[in-house]
Amino acid sequence: MSPRPEYDTLIVGGGQAGLALGYHLRRAGLRFAILDANKRVGDAWRHRWDSLTLFTPRRYDALPGLPFPGDPDGHPGKDEVAAYLEEYVRRFDLPVRLEHQVTAVRPYGERHRERHGEGHGDGFRVETTAGSCTAARVVVAAGAFHTPRTPAFASGLAPEVVQLHSSAYRRPEQLPMGEVLVVGAGNTGVQIAEELAGSGRRVRLSAPSLGLALPQRMLGRDLFWWFSRLGFMDVRAGSRLGRRLRGRPDMIIGTDVKRLMRRVERMERVVGAEGPEVLLAGGRRLRPGAVVWATGFRPHYPWLHVPVLDERGAPMHQEGVTEWPGLHFLGLPWQSARGSSVLGWIGRDAAALAGRLTTSAGQPGKSLIAP
Repeated sequence: MSPRPEYDTLIVGGGQAGLALGYHLRRAGLRFAILDANKRVGDAWRHRWDSLTLFTPRRYDALPGLPFPGDPDGHPGKDEVAAYLEEYVRRFDLPVRLEHQVTAVRPYGERHRERHGEGHGDGFRVETTAGSCTAARVVVAAGAFHTPRTPAFASGLAPEVVQLHSSAYRRPEQLPMGEVLVVGAGNTGVQIAEELAGSGRRVRLSAPSLGLALPQRMLGRDLFWWFSRLGFMDVRAGSRLGRRLRGRPDMIIGTDVKRLMRRVERMERVVGAEGPEVLLAGGRRLRPGAVVWATGFRPHYPWLHVPVLDERGAPMHQEGVTEWPGLHFLGLPWQSARGSSVLGWIGRDAAALAGRLTTSAGQPGKSLIAP
């Protein structure tokens, strides 16, 4: 027989999704660990741009069991979120293993060797930069925003044109004075464009389409008060409304787009780059001093050696559950509902998954591993 796995569950990723699940697994008495590549809990938030604040008021930013501190109607900055996550780990004594970057997750056990020549159902071997271990179950809570997506033609820009992806943007001083082209008109793109325009730079925004713009407050209430009351964050991914919303551009929240368009010049889609010039869809050429690519991310799981990814490298799942026994995802956008990847709503999917993990062996609330 294969030896018993060392852990009931290993969670890959120590952000809000992994911590919310950890809270429930701690209460259930499972033997688990949370693996995170960062040096500190919350570093994924600390490394975002300096002026970032959340759309959601503090009253809607709590993980299970711990209210978010401060003015409940105020909006926290990214460093406040990082500090909150650190306190969350301390308060509930969650077993986070920092500087444990996962390098491989592989099926483990005799049943897998019998069926596939390698342990389908026995569990997984998880390799990290700090060693390896085995687990009956693995939950990938590493989010969906891994590798910055930039167009292939970006490499054709001349070296004198400063270019960076929005994930590397921190503050306007990173960029030279003069003309800046921001490519991408989601929330990140319009917020960075607004900040750069306020710094005295000439800003052009490549925005062939813009999502619905909504103010932060409506009729005297925060937008998320309305979202909460109307059940907008609970819209199911598979519902008719959910399918419609998923197919539309993200809503622009809290940015006065009309006012912004008086300060920046809206441009067509960028289709190429040659030397110092950027080519637009209508044939126009620009010569910006800098380009910020607010063009999103693509999923990237090179360490996941289990056949649960589609041809684009994205997880194949039903509300986080894959066809491979014991392998789950948590914290993905629209995993089960509109709020699945949002800080204050992620606990719902975490609770549901924790219930599945604690009952799957017929021993709810008890460790699946003998002491």
